[in-house]
Amino acid sequence: MTFDDLQKKVGIQFKDTALLKHAFIHRSYLNENKQITSSNERLEFLGDAVLSFLTSNFLYKTYPQYPEGVLTNIRSSLVKTQSLGDVAKTLNFGELLFLSRGEEESEGRKNSSLLADTFEAFLGALFLDQGIEKAQRFLEQYLFTKTSHVITSRSYIDFKSLLQEIIQEKSRISPTYRVTKTEGPDHSKTFWVEAVMENNVLGIGKGKSKQEAEQQAATDALEKLGKI
Repeated sequence: MTFDDLQKKVGIQFKDTALLKHAFIHRSYLNENKQITSSNERLEFLGDAVLSFLTSNFLYKTYPQYPEGVLTNIRSSLVKTQSLGDVAKTLNFGELLFLSRGEEESEGRKNSSLLADTFEAFLGALFLDQGIEKAQRFLEQYLFTKTSHVITSRSYIDFKSLLQEIIQEKSRISPTYRVTKTEGPDHSKTFWVEAVMENNVLGIGKGKSKQEAEQQAATDALEKLGKI
């Protein structure tokens, strides 16, 4: 995978290819390459703002039936680390990263958090080089297509908060969550979690992060309680 390959894949030809490459410089790379003076973090900062604006604009126009709170939750699901990391993996961003040997050895090219940051840096570079319309088209092609799944799967709902509200209607005790098992390497772990109250297991969940597994456990508990 080369930067030319990436540009062909997304159908965008950067005017400033140095800017494109800069979006893939992780801060760890600077430690071993003193001639490089800055990482992609400023581009990531810009890309985060562009992502928030364009996602908000898209949701506002596409889903007039939803109030602000629901739109906020849907946006959070769309732009969360796992979601952005998945898009970055689809586009093979990991193959283009400039990393230190340490990050390389710890499989940084597969790290969802690192890839999500790179996605935002790429978006920032795309905005600077091509303008807001090209940035919007890129998101429409690779990220906004996930919106219908987010809505139909109800992954935008904070089931942990909902479970806590329902339980605290009858009790002052809040449910807690405990990890019962983990499997897989550090960059790709699977977690099993139980939602518990007074040593009673309310629900069980599984996910690629503790947070995802906890949400699944809360969902399972709510389904058992007949609340969803």
